[in-house]
Amino acid sequence: GRVRTKTVKKASRVVIEKYYPRLTLDFHTNKKTCSEVALIPSKRLRNKIAGYTTHLMKRIQ
Repeated sequence: GRVRTKTVKKASRVVIEKYYPRLTLDFHTNKKTCSEVALIPSKRLRNKIAGYTTHLMKRIQ
């Protein structure tokens, strides 16, 4: 597997703290939410953050 960088984990936690009601267990909706609420420089980084956010949401459930 891959190790997620500190920036990805931190950013995902911030997104969850601020926008929890808008997030679901679906990666694609989370991806859209992430690009709306956060200024993420690259597509790849956005996808990584969205992926980790989805992973955390599954853990919360």
